[in-house]
Amino acid sequence: MPVKDRKALAILRTLELAGEPLGSTRLAEELSDQGIDLTERAIRYHLRRLDEEGLTEACGRDGRRITPQGRQELADAGVSDKVALVNAKLERLAYQTDFDLTTHEGRVVVNICLLAEATLPAALQAMRPVFASRLCTSDLVRVYPPGEVVGESEIPPGKVGLGTVCAVTVNGILLHQGIPMHSEFGGLLELEAYQPVRFTDIIHYGGTSLDPLEIFIKGHMTSVTPAAQGEPGKVGAGFRVIPAAAREQFLTLTEEMAAAGIRGLAAVGRPGQPLLEMPVPMDRVGVILYAGLNPGAAVEEAGIETENKAMTDLVDYAELVSYRKL
Repeated sequence: MPVKDRKALAILRTLELAGEPLGSTRLAEELSDQGIDLTERAIRYHLRRLDEEGLTEACGRDGRRITPQGRQELADAGVSDKVALVNAKLERLAYQTDFDLTTHEGRVVVNICLLAEATLPAALQAMRPVFASRLCTSDLVRVYPPGEVVGESEIPPGKVGLGTVCAVTVNGILLHQGIPMHSEFGGLLELEAYQPVRFTDIIHYGGTSLDPLEIFIKGHMTSVTPAAQGEPGKVGAGFRVIPAAAREQFLTLTEEMAAAGIRGLAAVGRPGQPLLEMPVPMDRVGVILYAGLNPGAAVEEAGIETENKAMTDLVDYAELVSYRKL
């Protein structure tokens, strides 16, 4: 039975994001952080309904957890809810990023490229030129073996997950340095001899229920591999804006991020001036960042079946290694 009550959907989403059973008290706290005020009594009422519909199940004294049917219900939720969820997830992960540029400690956001374990060597080979050309956020990666949980899912048997640093990490680092960075859209950026030329396709984050780069990769619209070799090609990139007053500090921070292996800056504009023909508001500066999913796009281009998921999880920076060590 479709769940049309937004409060019930919010409970399902909270349980899914938690990845563990939650009781009514903890649920009330988590929902309050999202701006949803529900009493524990009201939450118990919704949970009983969700139990009856098979969307949640009791776990003894630990509370409730979401069922596979509940996850499917979230996947089938209204488009307007999904659009809001994409933006909310981006902002939440940026806020939760706590990487310290001085100590190089803390968490960063990762994407996941899921593929058959047997294809891992070929996949890494396809990714290497992308990492080497720096057409992505970082050349640091994490391998997730079968059975390991990443984000809201477990790596299935026979599969392996390759975690690449997500560009939302940059949003998070800037946020904690006092610079608000707004993500406008994701798009395909045309390159010639490694130089950005123009955006050929864009999808605004405020108008999509899916991550733009996931769409472009599955639609076989990228040509990251030739671009990584200096030939004409199209790569994933995100368009951001920051306050004009923060431009110089931003450029300084990009150098500090680069020292930690976090790069991905394709272009930065001038205050109030268009960047690659994209309009920028007054007192703002346009910034273009290469997508962290570009290595995964190269794997798909190589004919290796993948499932690429953006903004999958937060991972401790210490768990990441250079692709050269794999």
